[in-house]
Amino acid sequence: MKARIGIGILSFAHGHSQAYCRRMLKYDDVRLVSCWDDNEARGQKAAADYGMQYTPHLEDVLNDPDIQGVIVTCETSRHPEMAIAAAEAGKHILCQKPMALTLEDCDRMAEAAEKAGVKFMMAYQMRHDPSNIKIKEIVENGVLGQISLLRRRHCIPVLFNEAFVNGPTRWHIEPDKNMGMFMDDASHATDFIHWVMGRPVSVMAEIDNTVTQVAPDDTGVAIYRYANGAMVVLINSSVTLAGENTTEIYGDQGVLIQNYDDAVSTHLAPPGAVALKLYTRDHPSWQDLGIPIPKSHGERISAVPRAFIDCLRDDTDPPVTAEDGRVSVEMVLGAYQSAREGRRVTFPLAAGGR
Repeated sequence: MKARIGIGILSFAHGHSQAYCRRMLKYDDVRLVSCWDDNEARGQKAAADYGMQYTPHLEDVLNDPDIQGVIVTCETSRHPEMAIAAAEAGKHILCQKPMALTLEDCDRMAEAAEKAGVKFMMAYQMRHDPSNIKIKEIVENGVLGQISLLRRRHCIPVLFNEAFVNGPTRWHIEPDKNMGMFMDDASHATDFIHWVMGRPVSVMAEIDNTVTQVAPDDTGVAIYRYANGAMVVLINSSVTLAGENTTEIYGDQGVLIQNYDDAVSTHLAPPGAVALKLYTRDHPSWQDLGIPIPKSHGERISAVPRAFIDCLRDDTDPPVTAEDGRVSVEMVLGAYQSAREGRRVTFPLAAGGR
């Protein structure tokens, strides 16, 4: 039997850290060794919950020879600091999204990991969802033909939640720590779009507050264009109470519709609901592709650490790389720039663009 892989947690500021730890407790090839948190009470509680050692000293985790990999789940603005320190200590890294708030910081993180020869993986749960995996397969196999339009909705209701806005998670809405809710959450959708469609050549966007004033922004819509003419519409909102239709992809040979695949919709799926259906010229009626709908959005989130552990155990490349993280951030920053300047923005972004 192989030795268990030792994992350290760098902050429990981001709630996904809890889901990752709960799931890793079920793995027979992982040991949660220790955690650091600058909030001592939060760190001590999490350590007790997951059978880890807590330390107020970051170097205790980074210098521990029993730890092979760390999970960076601090405030977004601190990702570069933590990831670079971990890389320099020789630890493999799973980094919560978004990668960083600037492209320069993304580059520094990637360079540190490459120089140290450690693995760097981004925590994008959409890539580990069976429905999304099937979407990518169908698109890559050309079943839909030439794609004209893809629309992806990725929404949450958190700005209606008083506990989120004024509780320990308030850092999510502080501009210096997280930029805005579009940066925080639309980065999931930009990663999905990049994964399925590749890199766009331009973007036009509107990002603003629509029904709240508690965060820098609560809603955003971005239209990405591709060199082959395809359009992709990203809809992201932090003030959406419910949803159903998540992704639509229209091609000249077929149409693919996905339902119940974000936080505001998964739990609302009625019995017998169809997660993914396909219509093609050769089969001109809706085909249920038989993909199960997760019982909760948390199941998707919990799938992330398995992929990280597997790439450490098997010494394979991470499925979501630092370059993927950088592209997602660039797509978000381009949308912010477009909304701010009221014009189409082309990629790659100019140095310092944000």
